[in-house]
Amino acid sequence: MKTIAIFNHKGGVSKTTTTFNLGWALSTKGKRILLVDADSQCNLTMYALGEEHFNSHYAAHPTDNISSLLEPAFKSQPKLIPPANCIEISNNLFLLPGHLNFTENEVQMGISMQLSNAFGTMQNLPGAIHYLIDQTAQKYNIDIVIFDLNPSLSAINQDIFICSDYFIIPTSPDLFSLMSIDSLKRVLVSWERWAISARPLFSSATYKLPNKTPVFLGYTINDFNLSFGQPQKSFGEFMNQISEKIVQQLVPELSANNMTFDLDKYQSAYETMKASSNKATNINYSDYFCLAQISNFNKLIALSNKASKPVFELTLEDTAADGQQRTLKWFRFLYNALSERILELIK
Repeated sequence: MKTIAIFNHKGGVSKTTTTFNLGWALSTKGKRILLVDADSQCNLTMYALGEEHFNSHYAAHPTDNISSLLEPAFKSQPKLIPPANCIEISNNLFLLPGHLNFTENEVQMGISMQLSNAFGTMQNLPGAIHYLIDQTAQKYNIDIVIFDLNPSLSAINQDIFICSDYFIIPTSPDLFSLMSIDSLKRVLVSWERWAISARPLFSSATYKLPNKTPVFLGYTINDFNLSFGQPQKSFGEFMNQISEKIVQQLVPELSANNMTFDLDKYQSAYETMKASSNKATNINYSDYFCLAQISNFNKLIALSNKASKPVFELTLEDTAADGQQRTLKWFRFLYNALSERILELIK
């Protein structure tokens, strides 16, 4: 079982959309995928279930969510955290729903991670989420877990990040995404350094911190407009700046802390993806770390949300417009290429 955190503390960069669409694409490759909604806004859960099923799920199954399942740790209940009862939203694709109350655990998690020697049950908190996911993954024979995190530098995000095998940074072509990379290169490394020093301190906990270092899979650029099949000039300029900052600043910092693959692995996966394209689906990204450039879905995102399925699975009946079929084929190619590239990187 492999775990992937989709994370950027900047909001509006398509974290939830990436999680849902990538997870679905991977499930079509025969991989059993678990999507974990770790954002108390529950956008992933709403996306996957639709409004009607979203409301009925919480009414009928009030404890089948990430917050309730962690109560044995966060409320010091005398029992082990049980595996989740997940929702199968399509073949091979499962969902662990989020909950508004999940943010209530932030204070306790933050305190436990600040203590040099966590006392009593507090020492069980940093490893609790990993334990829940591990038990649930075993129950459903999961191959890959994908976390949708909230847009903040919270203790819960830190905890999930340091317990993950890999991470993807979604961005959008704007000034704030550019600025976020400056802080991510410092924060992500500091989180990993904390984990290295903290593991011995939590070694006697019931829920132990896993001994792993999260590795950078790459980044995506989302939500830009096209002009004659290419990003509009203003978006293209920011995309080039993001690429430059990731290559020259973020990757070297991560690499110095063993949080990247060898460059040859990124290059090989990129070249394999590029070879799968043709004249109609030409891919030419600025660097080997860019996993995908996915333009604005426009009205398709509303249709995708309404249908509770990814954009590339929309049909003519969903869109009611023949002209959208070419666009849908393009998004289908992009997410297929993205999922195959992820599988090559993590194999």
